Amino acid sequence: MLKSQIYKIKTKVINKARIKSPWMMHFDATSCNGCGIEILACLTPKYDIERFGIVEKGNPRHSDILLVTGAVSYKMKDRLKLIYDQMPEPKIVIVVGVCGISKGIYQGCYNIIGPIDKVIPVDIYVPGCPPRPEAIIDGVIKGLTLWKAKLEKYDEKKENEKY
Repeated sequence: MLKSQIYKIKTKVINKARIKSPWMMHFDATSCNGCGIEILACLTPKYDIERFGIVEKGNPRHSDILLVTGAVSYKMKDRLKLIYDQMPEPKIVIVVGVCGISKGIYQGCYNIIGPIDKVIPVDIYVPGCPPRPEAIIDGVIKGLTLWKAKLEKYDEKKENEKY
């Protein structure tokens, strides 16, 4: 009994801290690097996405938000699924750029499966070729509100489960 109460309190404290500092990972499927450059521009002092507590990490096991750019090729499909599966619950997937939304300039290429949502579920779409850093930050903020709601539902689900 006491063990389960301690676990619940510990989980609540950890998740409150997670809300204030979500970690983000960028995955480049097959883009022209235009979107990647704009994502890196979001990290510069001019746009400063870190003011929202967001930190970019390279490890999917520590990331809460997955930013994906480019359309999915057959070679990248399994890697993208693996990275998505390695991320802890709850997670948010944000697709940045037209290529990830509708294949963009890769329309008609033989080695492209299609948009990101054919491989993994997507929560937020940020259109543009390449999208402006302001649009990317707006998409990430919308993703944060969605992620907070998912985290609260996840907490309630965990509370109702037996230890």
